[in-house]
Amino acid sequence: MIAIIDYGMGNLRSVQKALEQVGAQAIVTSDKAEILKAKKVILPGVGAMRPAMERLKELDLIEPIKTVIGDGVPFLGICLGMQLLFDKSYEGGEVPGLGIVPGIVTMVRGENLKVPHMGWNQLKISDTMPMYQNVSQGSNVYFCHSYFVRPIESQEKSCIASITDYNGFLFVSSFCKDNLWAVQFHPEKSQKVGLTILENFKRL
Repeated sequence: MIAIIDYGMGNLRSVQKALEQVGAQAIVTSDKAEILKAKKVILPGVGAMRPAMERLKELDLIEPIKTVIGDGVPFLGICLGMQLLFDKSYEGGEVPGLGIVPGIVTMVRGENLKVPHMGWNQLKISDTMPMYQNVSQGSNVYFCHSYFVRPIESQEKSCIASITDYNGFLFVSSFCKDNLWAVQFHPEKSQKVGLTILENFKRL
């Protein structure tokens, strides 16, 4: 069973339906016991870091998230769920994140760039990443974000699974380290490519 963490900020049903399309069983839950016993866990998210961290604290979900990741349970962060894994964000002032991946979250910036970055864009995929089995180089996925992650430790940079070019602005669009996967885009909105990534996650 895959647990989709419900903290009130995410396309929960869309993620669940996409998982069902690839034959996975998934529940949407904020119950700590359900999360801790799940075979796999997904942290989705739409919105800003500060209210997201506040909701996770209110629901007492921070330690369960850290526990399942530390125990080697396959874990997928989606969009804001990816950003939450990092040390801190500068969205609306400095905001501490979960501190699982060394790095920061900062704003997409560049001349003639529309923010948020919204719509389809390509993945430049790193070699031999299990996340992208059966996914072609240059595949398009769906984005909707104004901030991006920036790993700051050399050992974390080696875990970058893909980068994306937004009109000359390069950013990390996915991250893969052992049992921890994270994507800035929305696989549940990325049609066949997104379903393939979710199917790869199901097989972990």
